[in-house]
Amino acid sequence: MKRSSFLFAALLALSIAAGCSKGGVKYDYPLFWTWANYRSGDNFDSLCTVINQVGIDGVVLNCDTPEEFEYVIPIAHAHGIKVFSSLCTLNPENEGAKLMKEHPEWLSVNRLGQSLADTRAYVDHYRFLCPALPEVREYLCDMVRAQCEIEGLDGISIDFHRFVDVILPTTMWQKYNVVQDRELPEFDYGYHPEMIRLFKENYGYDPREQEDPSMDEKWVQFRCDQITGLANIFADIVHSYGKVMAASPFPTPKIARRMVRQEWGKWNLDIVFPMVYYLYYTQDPSFCYDCMVENVRDKNPGSTLYCGIKYREDIVPAMDEAIRGGAQGIAIFNINLIDTSEKVAEIRAYTDSVKAVAAANGGKLPAVKVPEAADTDFFAHEEVMSKIQERMKEITGADELQLGEYDFVGKGDLDYNYEVSDALSGVSFVVTMFLCGDVFYGWDVTAK
Repeated sequence: MKRSSFLFAALLALSIAAGCSKGGVKYDYPLFWTWANYRSGDNFDSLCTVINQVGIDGVVLNCDTPEEFEYVIPIAHAHGIKVFSSLCTLNPENEGAKLMKEHPEWLSVNRLGQSLADTRAYVDHYRFLCPALPEVREYLCDMVRAQCEIEGLDGISIDFHRFVDVILPTTMWQKYNVVQDRELPEFDYGYHPEMIRLFKENYGYDPREQEDPSMDEKWVQFRCDQITGLANIFADIVHSYGKVMAASPFPTPKIARRMVRQEWGKWNLDIVFPMVYYLYYTQDPSFCYDCMVENVRDKNPGSTLYCGIKYREDIVPAMDEAIRGGAQGIAIFNINLIDTSEKVAEIRAYTDSVKAVAAANGGKLPAVKVPEAADTDFFAHEEVMSKIQERMKEITGADELQLGEYDFVGKGDLDYNYEVSDALSGVSFVVTMFLCGDVFYGWDVTAK
């Protein structure tokens, strides 16, 4: 999807033509945010200067202690920057080791009956808790209250509010030596004895007795509901303190539901920062557009929708795709990777232009007309198809390809499989496309 100009030029034309459109979105929050970490001794004033330079006015901040927040919040506010706490809930980053030692019975259990107290899922810092345990709920609610009592904090954004990834993005399969075109039992979590007890109490049977528990919709939904119910308890607490409730979930409610049991369209959020890290998925910025189209449709109507993007050289086109798809703002991860004055200037030009559009339209961005669903035609995603052909060239070691027709050979749960041959090398390829909801989220190529 090559584009010759950025969205803000088109939006500005629309705002001039339409005036203060009633369909626009009123912004009570900054248009541009970033995620960041602060540890005692860091130069936070310097970080705020960088944040200002690129036109960002909000930070979702991770600190180790309330005292660190109390130190940095006045600095951020002096720079005109709102501060939300980044709070890891079901995988409490700063407390994981302590909890595993003191309360191993709180940790999540997979379909094989293995607890995270005794086994490893992908990485050592995955120490997810069981959301159904009353003790866990009480502990996490106390944690949320403690954050809300930090003076000057503008809001809370929950993160890691989910189960372990039952399915990873395709680009990460090689790193972890897995093929996840279906749900594997060792990564399928949520089988803590308390979860099983509650499910049996409600439905009268043990999901583990099913031939394939991953296909039991009641069991899948039950686990999603545990995550949703707890998120909404947190929202009630945050709102009782008069603060803003936000979250950083997976890219879309449907992808999130399938990969980590998040149905964040049902969460009572004021702001949602879905992490649309396209490098992990299709590796093309158009993924941001597709996700935003689906999110506009499936999010909680009361939530202001942002697009979370990991910093890369092509971040400006990615931001543009997101806003074109209906995002009401952008959150950038890893702005500390911006290492040239030229890139700072490029990002600042974009953020200034989008802010100018909102200012010219009475504080609103003009409503962006988007389709009901993203384009599920894999072959219409030109940039992704180009990447697929580059992968084919790597396999053949050739500079050129002469491909025949793509023949559909079958589908699985999430995957659509095609075969295509290269006349120059004589190599036949199996090309697999992955679709969840209405979003094309990954691909793979192998020699047949």
